[in-house]
Amino acid sequence: MRADELRRAWTQFFVERGHTSVPSAGLIPHHPSAPMFVNSGMMPFVPYFLGEEAPPFDPARAVSVQRCVRAGGKHNDLDAIGRSRRHLSFFEMLGNFSFGDYFKEDAI
Repeated sequence: MRADELRRAWTQFFVERGHTSVPSAGLIPHHPSAPMFVNSGMMPFVPYFLGEEAPPFDPARAVSVQRCVRAGGKHNDLDAIGRSRRHLSFFEMLGNFSFGDYFKEDAI
């Protein structure tokens, strides 16, 4: 399966289950407590998780393929970049999110 096919299948699976497809946010986050770069799929949704804003989705579910950069911190792969094909500073994270609409029991 090619990467574009995987992205499409991932998104379609969750859209069929009531999630709104959200395009990737930029790599520079806007939230004041955010790190320098978007480093995970949930970063664009921080205001919804913290209750600072209501999610603009009805139902309150989203699916995304978020571009991310990791250049340090807890999940730092900088020392491993170039040693294998799987250690990179840029990647896309597939995510599905519920903002109080359903919980673990229903997700599994």
